Amino acid sequence: MVRRMGIVTRLRLLSLAVIAMLWAAGDEAVAQDLIADLSSHRVDITTGFTGADLLLFGSVDDDGDIVITVSGPRESVVVRRKERVAGIWMNTRSMLFDNAPNFYAFATSRPLDEIARPEVLARQQIGADHLRLRPAASSDRLLPADEATFRTALVRRKQAQGLYASDPGQVTVIAGKLFRTQIHFPANLATGTYTAVVYLIRGGRIVHAQTTPLLVEKVGIGAEVYTFAHRHSAIYGLAAILIAVAAGWLAAAVFRKV
Repeated sequence: MVRRMGIVTRLRLLSLAVIAMLWAAGDEAVAQDLIADLSSHRVDITTGFTGADLLLFGSVDDDGDIVITVSGPRESVVVRRKERVAGIWMNTRSMLFDNAPNFYAFATSRPLDEIARPEVLARQQIGADHLRLRPAASSDRLLPADEATFRTALVRRKQAQGLYASDPGQVTVIAGKLFRTQIHFPANLATGTYTAVVYLIRGGRIVHAQTTPLLVEKVGIGAEVYTFAHRHSAIYGLAAILIAVAAGWLAAAVFRKV
């Protein structure tokens, strides 16, 4: 843990040095309202993966508020409601949400309600309350109030799993030009392509935005086993059965001798 934090600290210093050089060269280069990047564009999930922290940093050419969102990959999620039937708790109704992000986090330089109006935030899906989570056509037909209940339950479940941020992270702005924030990814992170979006908001309006991709992949022996199990499911299942039978036979033989 100490070693990882040391690496993060060095990345921060390196990124700030790079930004300072870019800023100093601003008189000779074409000015840009917003420049942003990640300390790494890849997160490797190994067997002992316990989470990761990435640094997102950049610079702005003029005054404004910084808002950052990180989301992905998209998935289908089923939310079920339990009710007591004849004294037994049972799943009675459900709703399928298509195209829901598996992970969502955001960070701001000031409180969201001081940066922009709710309609602006909803248009860009900034904040968990503004995510565009819509039920699939195959879901049970429910009243709008029930749909809102299921949507709230989905967000609450993701927050309990550490996959949706309930509160925004802090974007630190230095000298009104440089900014940085740290993004935490939990251990139960899904593989796939993630997207980090940095918004420059001025006067309640989004004046500039930059999108940066991030790839999360399994690596090592765990990745090879995972790939083999998905590509050759029948062989993997047969091998698992044979290993289980062999382990049972070996255990029986050892205990019989004892």
